[in-house]
Amino acid sequence: MLRIATFNLENLDEDRFDDNGEIIRPSFAERAPVLRAALERLRADIICLQEVHGQETEGEPRQLLTLQELISPTRYAGFQIASTKLKDGSEVYDERNLVVLVRPDIEIIDQRQINGEVVGHPQYQRHIAGEETPKAHSWERPLQHVTLKLPTGQTLHVLNAHFKSKLAVRHNPSMENRFTWKSAAAWAEGFFVSSIKRVGAALEARAVVDEIFDDDADAALILAGDFNALPEEVPMMALRGRVEETGNSDLTHRVLLPLEDNIPKDKRFTLIHQGKGEMIDHILASRRMVACFMHSEVHNEGL
Repeated sequence: MLRIATFNLENLDEDRFDDNGEIIRPSFAERAPVLRAALERLRADIICLQEVHGQETEGEPRQLLTLQELISPTRYAGFQIASTKLKDGSEVYDERNLVVLVRPDIEIIDQRQINGEVVGHPQYQRHIAGEETPKAHSWERPLQHVTLKLPTGQTLHVLNAHFKSKLAVRHNPSMENRFTWKSAAAWAEGFFVSSIKRVGAALEARAVVDEIFDDDADAALILAGDFNALPEEVPMMALRGRVEETGNSDLTHRVLLPLEDNIPKDKRFTLIHQGKGEMIDHILASRRMVACFMHSEVHNEGL
């Protein structure tokens, strides 16, 4: 049996300090026991993590030191770590890396990250804000693709994603301060740009999925992460590629199935927003994976 999980660690980092030199709470010491217990409960063989920050040591490339400290006393201490990195590959990003933890006996045969190489970043001119020229808008975070060889010899493609949140993309000339917009229309335009980023990232992820199926029509594939989108919203529909939407039954083998559908509706949420449970984290699976699927769990009791 293979257990696969996704977990947004929400800005996992070393301690930060305010202007008075006080640790900004919760500190790492406060968070670590809670996170370790949650990770242990997963009992996972492969975990897709989001929002893992990198730490700097003088004279050394930026590394995932806090993550290593977090998992060192857990069952994941010996797991392999595949992470997103700067384009030159020299070190990890300072913030919000995507990480895949892999059981030691599973071979990592390839890893890459994609951000605009498959689907180019669109340009948009903010009309409400009075921009004179269009500007390119990236997806903010890349898509991580890790190719694994299981002990059975089978190849497994793991795609790890973290799409842009639904918060409006800030635009300083349109704002009174970091949190206050000058007009509702300016906020709406920022919200529109946010949607471009999220749907664009979903489009690129779907294009990468199709490339994998081009090479292997029966590929074993998992797409997991924090999509910041409900099951019925555009990014999720784009990723799934349902025959009901494409109208082409020849694409049946390329459909991705959301594994949370195995969970009762009243338990199907990974976030509580304004008092309402929302499912924004997902694991999508190819039909090859669904053929051996047993069950899903959402550990949301503590939200």
